[in-house]
Amino acid sequence: MGWMDSIKNLLNKPKDGLASAQLAMISGNPPIYTQFGQSVYASDVVQQAIACIAQEISKLTPKHVRFDRQGLQTTVIGPLNELLEYGPNEWMTTKDFLEKITWQLFLNYNVFLYPVKEVSNKDEPGVKQIKAIYILEPQQVSFLVDGSNELYVEMIFDNAQKLTLKYVDLIHWRYRYSVNPFMGGNTNGQPDHHALLQTVEINHKLLQSIEKSVNSSMQIYGVMKYNTILDEDHMKSEILRFEKMLSENKNGIIGADLKSEYIQIKPDPKMVDAETLAFIDSKILRHYGVPLPILTGDFTPEQYQAFYEKTLEPLILSLTQVFTKTLFTPRELQFGNKIIFYANNLLYMALDKRVALGELLGNRGALTNNELLALFGYPPYEGGNIRLMSLNYVDVAIANQYQMSLSSSPKEDKDAPTS
Repeated sequence: MGWMDSIKNLLNKPKDGLASAQLAMISGNPPIYTQFGQSVYASDVVQQAIACIAQEISKLTPKHVRFDRQGLQTTVIGPLNELLEYGPNEWMTTKDFLEKITWQLFLNYNVFLYPVKEVSNKDEPGVKQIKAIYILEPQQVSFLVDGSNELYVEMIFDNAQKLTLKYVDLIHWRYRYSVNPFMGGNTNGQPDHHALLQTVEINHKLLQSIEKSVNSSMQIYGVMKYNTILDEDHMKSEILRFEKMLSENKNGIIGADLKSEYIQIKPDPKMVDAETLAFIDSKILRHYGVPLPILTGDFTPEQYQAFYEKTLEPLILSLTQVFTKTLFTPRELQFGNKIIFYANNLLYMALDKRVALGELLGNRGALTNNELLALFGYPPYEGGNIRLMSLNYVDVAIANQYQMSLSSSPKEDKDAPTS
């Protein structure tokens, strides 16, 4: 594990001479969290829902931008933007990275990322650049505090490796952050799947019942009734004769004499109705905020917009905040540095509506040329941050003055003599 060794050389340990101690939580439980059971993820519906969200998040475009005092933003050209564009580490592309951390978020409700920083210029030893961002997958997490009240995270991995890192140096992406002070999930920092597990089990039993019903209906097609009392030896011989008739039969007709009677049993499997199965599936999908049309790809622009606003947008906003908070110093934040995950590739609005929106806002100077290009998925161009407006519109503050000036302007006298 080369990346683990590189992190070990850079990790921040509690200060020497200061005894580290586990934080005391209000509940009285020690802040030690283990990775969680994944029984609900055996459901194909659960996996399809998470995969749908992960694929959409993987389409995001992260960029390092800087806002000036007027709120205008510019893309910062540098190593950090290259890292975000081409891949946060040597093993992953940006798409791979975003898809994997989204899966981790829904599996564990917590994602820990470690940005490795190195001094890039010997003349400026205090300035560090981010060289890589690694996904940490610990099996156990403990929160520690040293004598100076600095918060640390101790991680134990499945190969018995142990790391202790400053919490402020970690990107911690949480899902359903509620009752636990540090971790997403329930009080113990774990996903609460109790209610979902009941629905998944019902779905599994329904599918099993369908399988058993089909199998049982295919096993017995009829009963041969003998009108005499048979002794054991005679019964065995009759069974052998009947099996021979079945094996040699070519046309599906079995002959019977006066001593026997064949009673046919018609297959009648009892199937679960489609509405019940759809209801169970929809309950699971609602848990993850993924409507069935989104899952099947047969959605309208309005359905995708609702999916984006309800499910994707909160995740994108939280990604922007946790990356910005960790990757920049307080001084860099004061100068307007920010990591934004652009959803340019998630163009959920229909083309005709984008055209109408562009005409409405563009004609009034509300959008720059580059913003109009982004609305249709095109890249910006140099000098495109200008706003143009139609001369058919006027500022409401000077509308009356403008009209009066037109009405009071002298008209040209066509009959006046010319010089």
